[in-house]
Amino acid sequence: MPSHLSADHPAGRPPGRGSVDALISQTRRLKVDVDAVRRDARDIDTGDPQGRWQRALYDLALHQLEDLDAHLAQLRDGPPPAPAAPRDSLLSRVGSAEWNLLADDAHWSAELYGILGRDPATPALTLDELPSLVLDEDRPKLTVMVTDCLVDARPIDGEFRVVRPDGGVRTVHMMGEPVLDGDGGTASMWAVLRDVSELRRSQGEVRRTRDSLQRHRQRAQSERRLAVELHEAVLPPGHGALPLPHRGTGTLDLAAARLPAATGSPLGGDWYDALELPDGQTLLSVGDLTGHGPAVTADTAMLLGALRGMGMAGTAPAQLMGWLNRLLDTTAQPVLAGALCCRYRPDTRALTWAQAGHPTPLLFRGGTGCRLDTPDGVLLGATTGAVYGQAEATLETGDLLLLHTTGLVPGDRTHRLLGLAPRFHEARTAQDCLRTVLEEFGESGRDDDACVLVARVTR
Repeated sequence: MPSHLSADHPAGRPPGRGSVDALISQTRRLKVDVDAVRRDARDIDTGDPQGRWQRALYDLALHQLEDLDAHLAQLRDGPPPAPAAPRDSLLSRVGSAEWNLLADDAHWSAELYGILGRDPATPALTLDELPSLVLDEDRPKLTVMVTDCLVDARPIDGEFRVVRPDGGVRTVHMMGEPVLDGDGGTASMWAVLRDVSELRRSQGEVRRTRDSLQRHRQRAQSERRLAVELHEAVLPPGHGALPLPHRGTGTLDLAAARLPAATGSPLGGDWYDALELPDGQTLLSVGDLTGHGPAVTADTAMLLGALRGMGMAGTAPAQLMGWLNRLLDTTAQPVLAGALCCRYRPDTRALTWAQAGHPTPLLFRGGTGCRLDTPDGVLLGATTGAVYGQAEATLETGDLLLLHTTGLVPGDRTHRLLGLAPRFHEARTAQDCLRTVLEEFGESGRDDDACVLVARVTR
């Protein structure tokens, strides 16, 4: 294409070869560094939204650096000699054109013919004919750019999509200026057109993976919010006393808390519960289901409802555990990690309990603590139809009963709980005892959620 100068833009001195070489060297070093980082990160999980987004960004960065390297090399070496650059090379993605308004003809470079997929033996399209290659929805954009350039002498800088004869669609970025005659009128228009299809594809992939990552994070936040709302709606409060009507001679002072895992994972299936029954007895339970998230919280609510219903019907703890196991065994999920169920009768101060997997109750009396005897015949991970053992103990006024899930003291560190007996003896309320437990075991670093329930016989 013959060189033309806009009347408003005199020619500047071309950059020195040494300065361009320095830019090329910097670009290639950066390209090598980026490619090395990408290779180090090639084990990123592409099934994870954040992993896909990172991979797309690496690819986009390399695409842009490769294009920059090629353009700087072209700037240093000048226009490519005939024959034109190979069809798939980076240099073949940039073509040029000039439209002579006075002669109503056009001149295209060989690269532009290649970008548009047209036979170089055919005449170049005029400005009036050029829109025939453009997608219908992009034609108004092209018309505005050309009109502004020819009428108002504005530079062209915009993109549009063209349809090649083989049906392929390419995205073209066009930059150009008018060439003015001696009277200030527009004599011709020249432009550089660049095939940016691959670049836009990479950018589109970055946008899609970024949006997918954002949706993934929003969904995770929504699930956690739902889990918290559901947990608060159907389970007892996370901290503080559990008030019960004072009835009978063996009133229980209750307090309970849930201690979340240090990982900050969504709420899991741990629960604690205290329910006063119609006959004046009290049903106490702790336990957990495997997994995390709103689905597990909903399963926990279902389980807790079944447990309360069976308790209200007068079911003894051992039979209750057997029926609960049978209920859960009929479906693949949820899986019961463990449970401890106690029934307290205030007129005789009799405590009856059964368990599956979780630690036995701890009894504190007179400044000392001990584990209650494990029920005979207890089965861990029992199958459908299994019979659970049941144990009994008689409590006294001032006794403290502590129930907890395995996450509170993993690795069988029950001795740490038993060591709190003197402090429990000095405490006046169940809430004071619970506060002592939280001070001792509420530290960060917990691998799993935990629940603890404290019951104190007041009289």
